[in-house]
Amino acid sequence: MKKVLIVLMALLMVFSLAANGKSDSDSSAKGEFTEFIVNNLAEPESLDPHKITGVPEHNLYQALFEGLISFDPKTGRGIPGIAESWDITNGGKTYTFHLRDAVWSDGVAITAQTVYDSWIRGLDPETANPYAWFPNMFIAGAAEFNGGEAGPDAVQIKVIDDKTFEMDLVGPLPYVIDALAHYAFAIVPMHVINEFGSDWIKPENFVSDGPFVLDTWVPQQELTVVPNDKYWDKDAVQLDKITYLPIVDDNTGFNMYMNGELDWSEEVPLDQMDAVSSEPFYKNAPYLGTYYYLLETQTPPFDNVKVRQALNLAFDRETIVKKITKGGQIPAYSMVPPMDGYPSLIDPETQDLASNIAKAKELLAEAGYPNGEGWPEGIEILYNTSEAHKKIAEYIQEQWKVNLGIDVTLVNMEWKTYLQQRREHNFQISRSGWIGDYPDPNTFLDMFLAPETMDGEWGGNYGRYKNEKFDSLIEKAATMDAGAARFSTLKEAEEIFINKDQALIPIYFYTTNQLIDTDVWGGWYPNIMDYHPPKYIYKK
Repeated sequence: MKKVLIVLMALLMVFSLAANGKSDSDSSAKGEFTEFIVNNLAEPESLDPHKITGVPEHNLYQALFEGLISFDPKTGRGIPGIAESWDITNGGKTYTFHLRDAVWSDGVAITAQTVYDSWIRGLDPETANPYAWFPNMFIAGAAEFNGGEAGPDAVQIKVIDDKTFEMDLVGPLPYVIDALAHYAFAIVPMHVINEFGSDWIKPENFVSDGPFVLDTWVPQQELTVVPNDKYWDKDAVQLDKITYLPIVDDNTGFNMYMNGELDWSEEVPLDQMDAVSSEPFYKNAPYLGTYYYLLETQTPPFDNVKVRQALNLAFDRETIVKKITKGGQIPAYSMVPPMDGYPSLIDPETQDLASNIAKAKELLAEAGYPNGEGWPEGIEILYNTSEAHKKIAEYIQEQWKVNLGIDVTLVNMEWKTYLQQRREHNFQISRSGWIGDYPDPNTFLDMFLAPETMDGEWGGNYGRYKNEKFDSLIEKAATMDAGAARFSTLKEAEEIFINKDQALIPIYFYTTNQLIDTDVWGGWYPNIMDYHPPKYIYKK
């Protein structure tokens, strides 16, 4: 009887749709409730844009917030957001933004003063923003304020009137518009923060200015967002709900996707790469990022450049990308990936593994550890929970043992703890990855400036690398116009960073390996930044 009722109900629904002239392929016409379920890889460190640094957090930022500049879903480049237009004067150093009429999800207006107060909060040393070093590299006077050498008046940003905001840069910086879409330049609800303090990110207090607003947040289980009916472009939003799941285990995420429990998963287990590589829902694309091992350069034995160089030469990157990751990644011997006008520093095709290993043995012996003799006990590779990170670490561990005679141990930590250990420089070797914040070589180099340049802060330079010549070249490039001369200056800086100092160990250049059926979901496009603003995603 129950089965008969279900069939009758289904027939009634079909007749009803036909009578109303609605197509089965048009979900919006049918008035269906559309939920999009995402594997977000980890529990977010925070929802406060001034307290975050990772990809899981960035995914949520794109749903909940919008800065002066937003993201183009097809290219990942910067497009108008809260600022509907801007003027560029003073040789490319002054930007005047004209704000559109926009409000927070509680109806409070967003003005130029909101932008000013938000940016000052992000730079205030009391906020302890882990990404404050980023705007320091752009805004004149920001580093002085963030470093405690001056007050907020030193920051060269200005409220002209309610709808006009101005900033002065340290140089012409041709990539600034793309960079401003980053959460380091977030606009935050100061009126709510002033009322609730750190509790402002709780669902009952939360307000946002993006296409979605926080609905529920059950830590370690799920976070959901729903459309923000106060968003200036609310008619563009077609999803009714997005559910973000903090799935750490790649196999769990894969199985849930294959079982129809996920609509988008950002990781594919290594042992499933061959099986899914020909499937239409598997999306593989170039990605502006570098996978590397970070070395704590102030701590023995890694304060010795010959040790760092030996470790860099003593394993086979080809084996990693062809037999472990299998996602089309490119072996990396430099920090900056190939990009237009700026080819990679070292061509992988020129590398000979046998010669590299022989050289590595010589360097390690010159450093005082012939055949690994005298190598310190307890040297560790830190990595965050991931089967891929584990397998890569196990392979490098084995290669260093066979080729150099040294032992290292592996330490796995969950996401938040892993991030904290790196920020506190509490590691020796750390699995790391850097995804460009904008498509320019500078984004892969400027975070490694020393405290003297960063006004006393190590910023994102977790390995505490230091070279005055490198710093001066990065600062020089910031004052130069776009073109070959600027790229040449950045190239010289990278030569020092990698070839002379071996500040870190590049392993491969990323590709994206994701699962999403674009025959079902529209508005999701592969792009080199791997930015997929959920504002544009819809069910076909």
